[in-house]
Amino acid sequence: MKKLLTGNEAIARGAYEAGCLVAAAYPGTPSTEILENISQYEEIYSEWSTNEKVALEVGAGASIAGARSLVAMKHVGLNVAADPLFTIAYEGVNGGLIVITADEPGMHSSQNEQDNRLFAPHAKVAMVEPSDSQECKDFIKHAFEISETYDTPVLFKVTTRVCHSKGVVELGERVPVG
Repeated sequence: MKKLLTGNEAIARGAYEAGCLVAAAYPGTPSTEILENISQYEEIYSEWSTNEKVALEVGAGASIAGARSLVAMKHVGLNVAADPLFTIAYEGVNGGLIVITADEPGMHSSQNEQDNRLFAPHAKVAMVEPSDSQECKDFIKHAFEISETYDTPVLFKVTTRVCHSKGVVELGERVPVG
């Protein structure tokens, strides 16, 4: 079945299809709708966290326990979550761990512009960068596989345009993991 989805909706759908069990986030445009959409899937425990650092610690804890987990925040939030990102990068993961950074070129609702791709080489983590809604859904599945195969969190970088634009997405079934 095909459906018209925003990038954020497609990310949520990809997490569902990939067997994600835990999702945590701190709200901020352009990433807010990721967790809002994930929360519609009863199979995924989801929570708004006190801040981005706490969200990443929730995701890291779930990953260490073996659950596929996803964390979402806007670009400036990755500064707040940098300490646990760098720590989990050398500690490793059990269940896949995806850290979504929604960058905002043009500063439509943020205080600065920031290119978070630079976090990946500094933290020595893998990174993927989808360019449309279909890739958002598909790359979430690949990111979980990369994370588990290489024992590392995966930085998942999107932008305002990718998060909020709509595209036709081929839906799949949920694949239980583990």
